[in-house]
Formats: sequence, structure tokens, C-alpha cells
Amino acid sequence: MKTLAIEFSTDQRSVAVLEDENVRGAAMETATRETHAFALIEQALAQAGMQREEIECLAIGIGPGSYTGIRAAIAIAQGWQLARPIQLAGVSSVESLVFEAQQKAIFGKVDIVIDAQRNEFYLANYEVNATGWREIEPLRLVTLDQVNVRLGANEILVGPEVTRWFKDGTVLFPSANNLGRLAAAKKSFLTAENLRPIYLREVSFVKAPPPRVIPVG
Repeated sequence: MKTLAIEFSTDQRSVAVLEDENVRGAAMETATRETHAFALIEQALAQAGMQREEIECLAIGIGPGSYTGIRAAIAIAQGWQLARPIQLAGVSSVESLVFEAQQKAIFGKVDIVIDAQRNEFYLANYEVNATGWREIEPLRLVTLDQVNVRLGANEILVGPEVTRWFKDGTVLFPSANNLGRLAAAKKSFLTAENLRPIYLREVSFVKAPPPRVIPVG
């Protein structure tokens, strides 16, 4: 299967074109004010020697992470599926990070740490070895102190920009290359309307105060 993988959940944005699990082309940009999504896609396709019409599956990194970047990637996928009959796969960026850790031989109890804003973090815990990984604790929202407890227990902290808060952490970014490989192993796919970002907070709305009446005269 020919897959276009899009990973925009961090400041290191990447696109890859794969044939089955083999990367044929890739493109990346870091820390720009705007995402040049279609330029990255065209660059990866050109490197792979493929046309848009040849793509059979779009794999999207659905976070958690940059809500703006993830929504942009999802919008591209939804528009693409409307234009052409392709398959869509949503892949957790956390799973991509675990894959990155395994490839870099980061073995043992590994904590994936992602900034969730508002002085909170997304945290998931895995046991990683040379043959694979298994989830020990699922993704959840935690405080800075709760992450420090993990560090004190000699667990390995990895994630995008993790050293901003935890100097002993290891910086890793999810990549479109591994995102595409994870998607290649999927047996089920999504429709465009069911492709959604991972966002653990409940959506909350603050009711506006009633309009103030100013007496006239």
C-alpha cells in the first residue's frame, strides 16, 4: 500500500511517503510560524517519484500535541478523502514516540511526556525492549510534581521539548516515517468525519455575563 503520513503534532513537522513499511520520500520543517503543509507533501512525493493520485492511504498523527497542527493535518486528510477514495488511519503520536524510543535503544520503563499547557502534561508509561513495547499506564493528564515523581523513581522521560522542564529527560519527536509504519500494520480504517484529535480535557465554555443595562436620561 502507498501511504502518505502527516505528523504535525509538534514544532518538528514531517511528511513521509511509504510503500508498505518502506519509506520512499520524506520532508520536514522545524519551528516556523506557519506550516507549509502542501510544500512538504509535494517534496516528499517528488522524492518518492509518486503522484498524488497514487496514494492509497493517508496516515495522520492525531496527538496529543499542537491542536492547531493536528487540526490542519486532519483537514488535509478529510479534504483528500472527499476528492478521492482513499483509506484514512489515525495514529497516536504517543505510539510514534514509543516507536522512536525503541529504535534509539531506549529500553526499560519509559514515560512519554508531552506539554498539555496550563501547567499540565500528557503522560503515558511503557515497558520498552528490543522486540517491542507494552503499555503499563494509559495516557492521562498530570501535574509537574507527578512527573517529577516518575523521574525520582529512575524512569526514563522522553518527549518533545521534555528538557524544558526535566533536564534529565531525552528529547524525541514523533516522525512521519514511523507514523506510516504503524499505519501499515492497521487492519481497520476511519471515515473522514471520524478522524479526530486526541484531547483529554473536557470542552468547557464560560457563559458570558448578561448585557449591562445603562439607563438613559
